[in-house]
Amino acid sequence: MTAPCPGLPGDPPGGRRAAAVWGVGVGVYFVAIVFRTSLGVAGIDAAERFHINASALSTFSILQLLVYAGMQIPVGLMVDRMGTKKVLALGAVLFTAGQLCFALSHSYAMALAARALLGCGDAMTFISVLRLGARWFPARHGPMVAQVAALFGMAGNLVSTLVLAPLLHSRGWTATFGGSAAAGVVVLVLLLVFLRDHPEGYAPEPAAHPGAGYVRQQITRAWREPGTRLGMWAHFTTQFPAIVFLLLWGMPFLVEAEGLSRETAGRLLTLVVLVNMAVGLVYGQIVARHHAARLPLVLGTIGATALLWAATLAWPGPHAPMWLLITLCAVLGACGPASMIGFDFARPANPPERQGTASGIVNMGGFTASITTLLAIGVILDATDDDYRAAFATFFAVQAVGLAQILRLRERVRRRERERVVASRVETVHVPV
Repeated sequence: MTAPCPGLPGDPPGGRRAAAVWGVGVGVYFVAIVFRTSLGVAGIDAAERFHINASALSTFSILQLLVYAGMQIPVGLMVDRMGTKKVLALGAVLFTAGQLCFALSHSYAMALAARALLGCGDAMTFISVLRLGARWFPARHGPMVAQVAALFGMAGNLVSTLVLAPLLHSRGWTATFGGSAAAGVVVLVLLLVFLRDHPEGYAPEPAAHPGAGYVRQQITRAWREPGTRLGMWAHFTTQFPAIVFLLLWGMPFLVEAEGLSRETAGRLLTLVVLVNMAVGLVYGQIVARHHAARLPLVLGTIGATALLWAATLAWPGPHAPMWLLITLCAVLGACGPASMIGFDFARPANPPERQGTASGIVNMGGFTASITTLLAIGVILDATDDDYRAAFATFFAVQAVGLAQILRLRERVRRRERERVVASRVETVHVPV
């Protein structure tokens, strides 16, 4: 049996075995993202298939994300209590069933139920993968492990754009969505055979779970940490612009408001994903080496996103020029990596037995913002006869709310981190060698 390193008690060693096991978990997350974002390239087709307007179309994504966001704290608690493998397996079963039901749906109500089921399974993946990385890799690799996981998630988005979109127009609705569901079965089998919650010799200490009191305690203690709340608001403010654009409204905006062809719009959506993957690696390296860079990266991304959206929506002509749309999509690509920094505010603020719960709270942020914005855009489009400029102006209101909370909490987090450093030094001095 492998013993923990004396210099880093309980810190797993990483290595090839860790990468292989963690890779299986990332594969499950990858497929979940393919399923989640598949509606983003099928929004116009869905409107025609189910004979629905913009508000009804946005309800698909709103319901899916509402289920996702609502599940985050319960899933965090499940991961802390049950372990990664069981939660990921349940998630794979649910999101695969949801994708298959969506393929067979002929009514709006059935399709809504399918997306809710998919959202429930999807909700169980990312927090589980974060926990898996924390159990298999040293803590110092945390920021990079999280960014690489998100990178593979964005690769799933790329598959939706490059693979599912052409298949949808050549093979049709049922064949495309039904065929893609097979990927869920494949990752479920791999998970059941190969995935392990932790390396041998690194099992966490068993914790008592005194019923409802334990649940309230976990949530309350995680929430009381300023780092958890700052992480949630950072996630809230940075993630939603790209999610809203990729998940539903990017394709209609580029085609109907900006006059682009579907092919050109698809390339711009692909650019968002590619930039996301590249920036994720850069942000991960920066945060791992320079902890103080977390907040400047978050604030810089928020500022750049607001500036580019303002320039695009305020452009005096009927359509923004292509160079501006390309720049906008490139900046949107940085939103996902910036949102991942939110988890790095929460991670050092919470002990290992509370990591799942804290991650769930953080992950609620961006998806709550996305739900709010998706709904607002759909309602405003219907009320203004498809005025996309008015609808997308809601971005600024949501950003303003999140930015105010980030600025309010940042000094509390700095103070708390200084206290932890001082306490750690005192403990080191007094512990016998």
